Amino acid sequence: MGCGKSTAAALFAAAGFQRMDSDALIREQVLVMPAVKEQLGRKFGAGLFAADGSVDRAQLAQRVFADEAALRWLEELTHPLLFELWRQAFAAAPATAWAVEVPLLFEKNLENWFDFTVCVACSPAQQLARLEQRGLPHALAEQRISKQLPLARKIELADFVLWNEGTAQFLQDQVDHLIPALTAVR
Repeated sequence: MGCGKSTAAALFAAAGFQRMDSDALIREQVLVMPAVKEQLGRKFGAGLFAADGSVDRAQLAQRVFADEAALRWLEELTHPLLFELWRQAFAAAPATAWAVEVPLLFEKNLENWFDFTVCVACSPAQQLARLEQRGLPHALAEQRISKQLPLARKIELADFVLWNEGTAQFLQDQVDHLIPALTAVR
């Protein structure tokens, strides 16, 4: 969160990889499912929904990040649906080189879904600054980061690491350098 995985994924997509954003799938496909909305309403009440009937994601985040049990409940509801969307996409295009953004890859032991993992990393100060630039208050950014594995551990677990602390060109150069190794693995 705040390290640049979406930026890196966009660079992979520009290089010919098929990009899949797990957060977007949750937001655009899972949280709009009538059965999901019904369960969310039962769990959190009508106040969870915006005037247009959509899930108020800010309200949902506020509730689940403050309550570990509620977060687990939400993940148990949404993750199987996300995984089914992954399965469908992979089955529909088995020869495709995918760049899949997975925010909780190691936390949820999902790395075995993939041929290799790439961690996009930066300093904690840079990470917090980026989150604050997106409008996330400092305390809330720290709270959300605290729910994740420490970045140092993710770096240890990843097959490849991109350091996203420099210029956009520096990240681009790292992606360009990594692509031949990734396509050789396939």
